[in-house]
Amino acid sequence: MALGIGVPVPAASGQTPMTDYTLAVDAAGRGATIDRSMYGVFFEDINRAADGGLYAELVQNRSFEYDKADNASYTPLTSWAPTSLGGGTGTAQVADDDQRLNERNRRYLRLDLASGEYGVANSGYNSGIRVEKGKQYDFSVFARTDRAAGTPLTVAVTDPAGKALADPLRVQVRGDGWVKYSGAVRARESSALGRLALTASGGGTLRLDMVSLFPHDTYKNRPNGMRADLAEKIAALKPGFVRFPGGCLVNTGSHRGYEAPDWERKRSYQWKDTIGPVEQRATNANFWGYNQSYGIGYYEYFQFSEDIGAMPLPVVPALVTGCGQNRATDDPALLRRHIQDTLDLIEFANGPVTSAWGRKRAEMGHPAPFNLTHVGVGNEENLPDEFFARFTEFRKAIAAKYPGITVISNSGPDDTGGTFDRLWDLNRNAKVAMVDEHYYNSPQWFLQNNQRYDTYDRNGPKVFLGEYASLDNKFGNALAEAAYMTGLERNADVVKLASYAPLLANTDYVQWKPDMIWFDNQRSWGSASYETQKLFMTNTGDHVVPSKASSTPSTVAPISGAIGLSTWATSAAYDDVKVTSAGGAQLFSDDFSGDDSRWTKVAGRGSWTVSNGAYVQSDQTAENTLVTAGDPAWSDYDFSVKATKTAGREGFLIAFGVKDTGNNYWWNLGGWNNTVSAVEKTEGGGKQTLIQNDTKIETGRQYDLRVEVRGRQVTLFVDGQKWGSFTDDKVAEPFRQVVTRDLKTGELVVKVVNAQNAAARTKVDLGTRVQPGSSARVTTLQGLPDDVNTAYATPIAPRESRFTGVANTFSYTFPPNSVTFLRFPARVRG
Repeated sequence: MALGIGVPVPAASGQTPMTDYTLAVDAAGRGATIDRSMYGVFFEDINRAADGGLYAELVQNRSFEYDKADNASYTPLTSWAPTSLGGGTGTAQVADDDQRLNERNRRYLRLDLASGEYGVANSGYNSGIRVEKGKQYDFSVFARTDRAAGTPLTVAVTDPAGKALADPLRVQVRGDGWVKYSGAVRARESSALGRLALTASGGGTLRLDMVSLFPHDTYKNRPNGMRADLAEKIAALKPGFVRFPGGCLVNTGSHRGYEAPDWERKRSYQWKDTIGPVEQRATNANFWGYNQSYGIGYYEYFQFSEDIGAMPLPVVPALVTGCGQNRATDDPALLRRHIQDTLDLIEFANGPVTSAWGRKRAEMGHPAPFNLTHVGVGNEENLPDEFFARFTEFRKAIAAKYPGITVISNSGPDDTGGTFDRLWDLNRNAKVAMVDEHYYNSPQWFLQNNQRYDTYDRNGPKVFLGEYASLDNKFGNALAEAAYMTGLERNADVVKLASYAPLLANTDYVQWKPDMIWFDNQRSWGSASYETQKLFMTNTGDHVVPSKASSTPSTVAPISGAIGLSTWATSAAYDDVKVTSAGGAQLFSDDFSGDDSRWTKVAGRGSWTVSNGAYVQSDQTAENTLVTAGDPAWSDYDFSVKATKTAGREGFLIAFGVKDTGNNYWWNLGGWNNTVSAVEKTEGGGKQTLIQNDTKIETGRQYDLRVEVRGRQVTLFVDGQKWGSFTDDKVAEPFRQVVTRDLKTGELVVKVVNAQNAAARTKVDLGTRVQPGSSARVTTLQGLPDDVNTAYATPIAPRESRFTGVANTFSYTFPPNSVTFLRFPARVRG
């Protein structure tokens, strides 16, 4: 058993460096109450999180609805291929005519049988259909035949070479009307390469639709249920809520309803399309580049939330698109319809079985209400006023009929900036109950901004931190997120809900990284961030205990780096580049009377040439065309350049403090389609806005620009006039803590994150008002910052130990690069 420090990560010299800290805890004090629902999960169908992921269906494109509108490579037979036995012949084609299964499931497979056994085989997701020896798999299909004697259909699970992986199932299809046939197969051996083959014989025409193969053992044994290993990993987090269905799925595309036959496949997620029998649900193009079947619909989301003991938190569209589309739909009748849909959603979740939508819920198998308490309206809208006008109408209607429902607004896609500020002003002035914030930033940002919510108005709107992550899945990212979570808990009176995002990623279909849980069709594993999230989510406590730690001795270095020029969807010409030291010495000068040999380009980004004594980037379609020059060690300098926009949507990008393309500052003049200008800091690939205003750039006009860097302060000038200034002096503090109390067990939970290579020797003072037990349960997550959890190795996993030296004052050494939780009883003295 460990009596202090765990197993340390050695320094290069063989010695672990040490830093001394103090941690003072008012162990009998009481801070903010922490709601049971504070930490939850955010589910969006990104990275094949639903079909091919959490949804346990093994057949891809089961109803032949794939379309080029979903993905340019798709056809209605994607994932299907002809197959035969004994040289059987026939034709397989997808039809869309009046023989279809129903209006919303319009396409079906037509097999015209000529001789022998002929049919099709499905390859599933990833490497194939996974089956496990001895396990049962439930098959179903809708079928009809024009052959009076009926048509025999053979259902087989094989490997790619045709070897049987299970005993075949034989079905006799009878009648020329759609009938659902079902049965089961049991796997003879395990494989991740399976194919589902359907072959028929006897001539005539056989029509098939909704071909399905499910593991019999779904999570909680739910029909149309969830993949067990993924659901179990989510349940193990003990989440307080599940936010669904997105994300960008919520509010992108058309907001029109389903209107056959020419409905718009790229539509916002509309909940009524996703309930009822699965064969009657509409299909839709997924924003992330594939088809979504709605096999997981609103009923399944509610049921899954209940199964894992979490509060359901749906998000509905507000008729303003986000995620780069940024359009407002101005249609009062359509707005009224969506508002009514949201009222109907609340009735579906909570209404009695005597109500119209409560009865629908009961018919689907759940007479009891789902106890919905929160609804989000909108997601990351970049048009603040347009969004808020519509949000207000939703809020008014919901409050009138369901005053107990918390209606959640949002603050756009970033942690700062004009959209963020405007939306917060609107939300604050309207006394909105809760605002959903989203941001993805570098690990440094999370270490620097632990105190973000310390200054939020305690009487203003509460915060739902609905999406956040630190832009990679290394343990260093998880450490930074864990350090940030101590600040979330400390401010639990303001931050009422928080969820890392995204939740799931299929290794073969990745649109976004980082992600909390990774999987393929054989296995699943938690990322390093999963482990830190789980540790916090399962050890939250009931209220904060006031505590204060000393800070890490540090010296804030001056901003240093080379210089750069760039454009974004714009062509521009640059001239007379000069860099001088603070003392006036010339460090660099280029009037482009020669070549551009002193500048470093990134291959494939833009078209840079020296032309007529200027440096010209002429490709109006290219983005982030950064070229750099100078010494990365430069500090305390003036950088001046003359810039002329020649064409395009935006303006200039003037870079300074350049270490590389993922670590720099740039002055973005005429950005965001020439609507805003700002200084952005990129660190570890993540951006943050430091200062901004509404400066716009004129085409054809030459601007004289100057950047003055002094220490951590930067002042910027346009045509000799001061444009703005800022000081970037936030410290990335690696040692963070929060203390909570678990009222049920009577324990204090001391949570310490040490995100540095040095061990943290810490004197802990609990004061004299408590009597602590002498022994603490210790859970430690420790690794190297670049460690990554994979399917084949798990370098980051919790380590349990005991520490027997707890007293009113005691010392504990927290290992380098670690998250440590100490739990011990501490009785308040009478």
